[in-house]
Amino acid sequence: MSLKKLKAGVIGLGVGEQHVLTYQKIPNVDVVSVCDINPAQLSVVADRRDVPGRFEDYRAITEDPDIDIVSICSYDDAHAEQAISAFNNGKHVFIEKPIALNKKDAEAVIRAYSDSGKEISSNLILRSEPRFQELKAEIDAGAYGEIVSIEGDYIHEILWKITEGWRGQMDFYCVTFGGGIHLIDLMRWLIGQEVTEVCSMGNKLLTRDSIYKYEDVIYSLLRFDRGAIGKTMSNFGPQRTKFHSLNVYGTKKTFINDRPYAKTFDGDQAENETTIKTPYPAHNKGDLIPDFVEAIREGRSPNVSAKDVFRVMDICLACWEAVKEQKTIQVNYSY
Repeated sequence: MSLKKLKAGVIGLGVGEQHVLTYQKIPNVDVVSVCDINPAQLSVVADRRDVPGRFEDYRAITEDPDIDIVSICSYDDAHAEQAISAFNNGKHVFIEKPIALNKKDAEAVIRAYSDSGKEISSNLILRSEPRFQELKAEIDAGAYGEIVSIEGDYIHEILWKITEGWRGQMDFYCVTFGGGIHLIDLMRWLIGQEVTEVCSMGNKLLTRDSIYKYEDVIYSLLRFDRGAIGKTMSNFGPQRTKFHSLNVYGTKKTFINDRPYAKTFDGDQAENETTIKTPYPAHNKGDLIPDFVEAIREGRSPNVSAKDVFRVMDICLACWEAVKEQKTIQVNYSY
């Protein structure tokens, strides 16, 4: 494994500040530049994290020949353009979800990535949850038998983000792309199956008197390629604490996520219930970055691979198409 010095640049200093912090903790990685379109935010974060390069134009990072890795944490509608620029200039890219807001832009990112010979990963952070990692190991070991159905819901009271913040001011925003994508990725990772078709519907009750123009709650049914059926909900306005609802139903065992503890069942009697105290929530925003850096140094794919990044985006795009078309949509993978 090469331990040569790697230089990183971070675009967008909201969640991007956590990227800066994580890179700075990794041996032989220097954060040399940061970028934000808000000059006050740029100055505050760069001063706080002692980063010398400070820019309002992302090209100063993506086109810098000395930078090896670019983290893209900007507004969602800038992701595709910035990722393409980074790949065209020979950078590895760690990108916040979603990589794009439409199929055309997603495919353009794929082409730029494929031509670059560099790595890509995305911050699909639920894979780093200790409780879900333990569940994944048990499913892989056969403890749950054949998975019959799985449910994963993104439940987070952040309605203000789409009624007051930049998301609601974008020409297009989708709660599945911004929230539900985490659970869709988690489900396909846990059971090791690909989604073949989706059927979705949404409503706009929570934001009907706001500037937000699109469905604010979306439900999707997912068919997986080895027979399992999935369900996912994206809800930005629930009256409850933030929660990643996850229910896994197998022929041998059932898993139900809850707070503070999860439960498993291997029958329908009281003695068949087991309490799971493995920590949740217990992830940090930058948990996937060290593996990304290690993958670059080792010449391998990161744990959240290009296939994962592009395929979960294709599923989300199909979910939105199903909402618009009001019919079942086949998932056509671009990668």
